[in-house]
Amino acid sequence: MQITIDLPPDLEQDLIRQAAQSNIPLQTLILQVLRQMTQIPRISTSWWSEVILSYEGIPDFPPFESYRDELLPPPEPELF
Repeated sequence: MQITIDLPPDLEQDLIRQAAQSNIPLQTLILQVLRQMTQIPRISTSWWSEVILSYEGIPDFPPFESYRDELLPPPEPELF
């Protein structure tokens, strides 16, 4: 398969310089980078700390839904 893309000049120069430093053809460098990017394992990482993730709550705490009977009904919308 042949794909053509337009690279920004600075990225093009960086790739050319990296290929020259690695002593490999530009096409080989681009293929290596693409292979690395597509073979990264999809690990689901969480931004939450272990303390938060391991929190089990308070066992005797009443469920949130138990307070629904105390809520006022929503107001009727005014049409005019």
